[in-house]
Amino acid sequence: MWYLMLDVDVCGVRLKNPVIAASGTFGFGEEYNQIFDVSRLGGIVAKGLTLNGKEGNDGQRIYETRGGILNSVGLQNPGIEKFIGEELPKIRKLNTVIIANLGGETVDEYIKGAERLNDTDVDIIELNISCPNVKSGGMAFGIKSKDAYFVVSRVRKVCKKPLIVKLSPNAEDIVDMAIKCAEAGADGISLVNTFKAMAVDIKKRRPIFDNITAGLSGPCIKPIALRMVYEVAGAVDIPVIGIGGITCAEDAIEFIMAGASCIEVGTANFTKPNICLNIIDGMEDFMNKENIKSIEEIKGIIRRI
Repeated sequence: MWYLMLDVDVCGVRLKNPVIAASGTFGFGEEYNQIFDVSRLGGIVAKGLTLNGKEGNDGQRIYETRGGILNSVGLQNPGIEKFIGEELPKIRKLNTVIIANLGGETVDEYIKGAERLNDTDVDIIELNISCPNVKSGGMAFGIKSKDAYFVVSRVRKVCKKPLIVKLSPNAEDIVDMAIKCAEAGADGISLVNTFKAMAVDIKKRRPIFDNITAGLSGPCIKPIALRMVYEVAGAVDIPVIGIGGITCAEDAIEFIMAGASCIEVGTANFTKPNICLNIIDGMEDFMNKENIKSIEEIKGIIRRI
């Protein structure tokens, strides 16, 4: 189904609507397609990939907290080769835009991963320099702007796909980080990933997670994520994808009005697997009632008041 008033262009790729299922919450889409028609989505960001497969972190991986969840999954994934050989052919049948989320522990791993994905029919690569629940790699690249510039510029030299860089809210200066990524050749910016957080088991007198800290997501982070999207969208001339605590159409529209070209839905997929459809329908209903003809009419509108 194509939503004429909702369709958007992101990095030269046309999406039927601005609602994308976020990486790490949607697997490779196959399970969700048994619940609802995934082809209605604007796109899917596949489960985070690394050059080689990973088993993920030891110990507890998920912990619910007020207004969100903490996760310490640790980029568990089958690796790029298995993704290309086994998962991608099935995902392509879902008839929506496919975005590969690429992580790495070294610059060389990012480069080799991008090179391997060049030869596939993935539509976009989302470079994950921000994952806070692994002990090396992503977190280091996502904190300092100069480190982000270095890895993005190196990947840009070999990457033939549209390249979106996913930013960490834990960055020293997220606006400067976005500017440096754009200067390094990023075609778009997505933000935010999870916030560094922790929880304590007061009966065992120890942290809940073996890694001590974990990534916080869900509705509790939305106001902060919205502020960061607003600031970044005002500082770069490339598309911005808004992420963080989106659970309804109103949330999504707020991010669009703050300057996002489209949005990703993550944690909410766990609470209601077809939540993305509710958001799409709600956005369409709002636009009809408000006589809004396209997403472009309201994108960044709060800056034009």
